[in-house]
Amino acid sequence: MAKEKLSETIIMKTLDYAYDKALNGVPGLDSAQEMAENYLAKGGKKIDMANSLIRWQNTKATTSGFLTGLPGLIAMPITIPANIASVLYVQVRMIAALAYIGGHDIKDDKVKTLVYLCLAGNGAKDIVKDLGIVVGKKIATRTVQNISGKTITIINQKVGFKLLTKFGEKGAINLGKAIPIVGGLIGGTFDLVATNTIGNIARNTFIDKE
Repeated sequence: MAKEKLSETIIMKTLDYAYDKALNGVPGLDSAQEMAENYLAKGGKKIDMANSLIRWQNTKATTSGFLTGLPGLIAMPITIPANIASVLYVQVRMIAALAYIGGHDIKDDKVKTLVYLCLAGNGAKDIVKDLGIVVGKKIATRTVQNISGKTITIINQKVGFKLLTKFGEKGAINLGKAIPIVGGLIGGTFDLVATNTIGNIARNTFIDKE
């Protein structure tokens, strides 16, 4: 079967697939909820839990043990480069876990949209502002609380387009700009700055300072 050209539609299908796997788990890896509950069980301030999770993402996600379950994820019902599927899964799971720590229902479509917005990194604010949605210093859950399903769909599409421009239409990952992950699987370098940016945006979106 000929490989499809990477497109916004394929990116969105991959995001939805990755989100489903992040919520329901992949063999050998915790789901987003299970990962979050591991931090919640330790007690303390949620902001500290979030910072610890982000640090773990930065330092542990490159280990072979962490990536053990990803081959099953990569067997996707759509054609997409394995590196992109892995990147999206790992980052979606991290953001969803942060949302769960913040007490949000990660099965809610509006929370899901916010997770996707966080993947856009520093471009997230521009996406919602372009739709005439007023945001303060940060995007928060109330940002999408009262918007229509149609607007949610548009936001998701804009995130898909943003990610497509990062990944490149031919599926080549620019690790300096794309959502990062990892060493051996992608064969590139781990972009610590971008991971921190996405993690910090997710933390500020879903977790109130205590």
